[in-house]
Amino acid sequence: MLVSFALSGALGAIGGVITAPITFTSYDAGVVLGLKGFAAAALGGLGSGPGAIIGGLALGLIEALSAGYLSPAYKDAIAFVLILFVFIFMPRGLLGAKVTERV
Repeated sequence: MLVSFALSGALGAIGGVITAPITFTSYDAGVVLGLKGFAAAALGGLGSGPGAIIGGLALGLIEALSAGYLSPAYKDAIAFVLILFVFIFMPRGLLGAKVTERV
């Protein structure tokens, strides 16, 4: 358990060092990044590590394509629209656990 906390802290620190120069970090920049991270994890499946990676890559690709084809002003809104579609049509995500119900 101690190793998992150390790894999560190290990964958080590395992520902060990488994203700070890109996003010109201010005190409120973490909210949008946190919501986009949640959208990526929900897209891939909340209980699946590989699914979260695939969801993050898919979300980034969809945002980049929408900024190129539509308008860069809608780039942040795409993540929230995508998470709504995921929760409505695929509540378990792309690689979420399959559940069977007995009747």
